[in-house]
Amino acid sequence: MHKSGFIVAIAPLIFAITACGGGSGQTTNTASSPGSNPNNPPVPATRNRLDSIKSRGQVICGVSGEIPGFSFVGTDGKYSGIDVDICRAMAAALFDKPDAVEFRNLNAKERFTALQTGEVDVLSRNTTWTLSRDTSVGLQFAPVVFYDGQSIMVRKNSNIKSLADLKDKAICVQTGTTTEQNLADQMRKRGITYKQIVFEDVNVTFATYAQGRCDGITADRSALVSRRITLPKPEDNVILEEVISSEPLAPAIAKGDTRLSDTLRWVVYSLVKAEELGITSENVGQFATSNDPDIKRFLGTEGNLGEGLGLTNDFAARVIRHVGNYGEIYDRNLGPKTKLNLPRSQNQLWNKGGLLYSPPFR
Repeated sequence: MHKSGFIVAIAPLIFAITACGGGSGQTTNTASSPGSNPNNPPVPATRNRLDSIKSRGQVICGVSGEIPGFSFVGTDGKYSGIDVDICRAMAAALFDKPDAVEFRNLNAKERFTALQTGEVDVLSRNTTWTLSRDTSVGLQFAPVVFYDGQSIMVRKNSNIKSLADLKDKAICVQTGTTTEQNLADQMRKRGITYKQIVFEDVNVTFATYAQGRCDGITADRSALVSRRITLPKPEDNVILEEVISSEPLAPAIAKGDTRLSDTLRWVVYSLVKAEELGITSENVGQFATSNDPDIKRFLGTEGNLGEGLGLTNDFAARVIRHVGNYGEIYDRNLGPKTKLNLPRSQNQLWNKGGLLYSPPFR
């Protein structure tokens, strides 16, 4: 999304909305821009960051802080959301303390620089995994934590039903994201002319749409659902059925640190594998005496899989005990008991028709 040079009156409405997750956040040091905490100075991305994190006793995690359900700061100063819980899972695996995280709010434009320069250890900020980001930008992605797609939101009374109806209309879009190019590609392919209104800041982007300066606004469908509830009259806005891109959202680190990459990857896989095994934050203790060899290896009561990552062998048990499995995280932040109520669809486990799959813990 994007920034403008003016102050929008409706922006406070967007900032004031509280998080939709069910108490998954925690109070941490926050910053509106990277590098603002002198107690945790930048660590060069070329160094072994895993050792630096362990020595520091805290994971520095770059998030948005402005997207309910993914990463959002509530009025109590606590963070919640799927992206936040990935950071907490890392802290649980490393320190057995899910609150050993410092969150730093980053906008779409500055997020990659913050990772590359060592301002943050991990970027967990609804970021789409693409080829160029994997190569020329120098990111190293963990497994996908949310499969998404891009769409467009319009006002219900606009009579806009499809992309074709947006011919010569104004569309708000945030710069520094994949949405900008996706929109341009799809409209070009269809031969549809339109006016693009671009901002850097997500709040200004949606506030401008709410003011009526744009006929539509484009973003990932999850972001549109999340942001719709912050509008003055959510029910007056609809999301078009057309999905114009695939958006696999995944956390990332700066390329070059195999140990940190392995740790982040298998922490994410532990969330998926735990759900597949039926292990939750409430029953994980009951599985400690299981004779199932897969469960024993997963929980670290047998074997030394954790040592290969530079972690304790019970790292997965720590993660699940403190943060829960993937299903618990999803339900807490996006599920039917939240305002977002996003169906899991492709974010189900592989054995339930979804795309989530973990390699074996062996």
